[in-house]
Amino acid sequence: MSEPVKGQKRQEVKMLNRKLLEITGVLNVESFDNEEFLLETELGFLAIRGQNLHMKHLSLEQGLVAIEGLVHSLAYLDGSQGGKSKGLFGKLFK
Repeated sequence: MSEPVKGQKRQEVKMLNRKLLEITGVLNVESFDNEEFLLETELGFLAIRGQNLHMKHLSLEQGLVAIEGLVHSLAYLDGSQGGKSKGLFGKLFK
């Protein structure tokens, strides 16, 4: 793997058996409950959906979040998905 160019955004997502998720490059935790986490990352908003989700570790100084539970999906909510991101943010900001 090559080293990132200075100023280039970088993110790692590691998942073990759909039960432990470690994410780097996290700027903020926008919201969370036992079925969904919404994270602001260096590469856009990331929605994590599942069952019995809970935060195992959080360090915004290091940009690291660890989530345990049964993970069903990961989705980036940036403009590249067209209407999906507008739909979600439209629901949040009605």
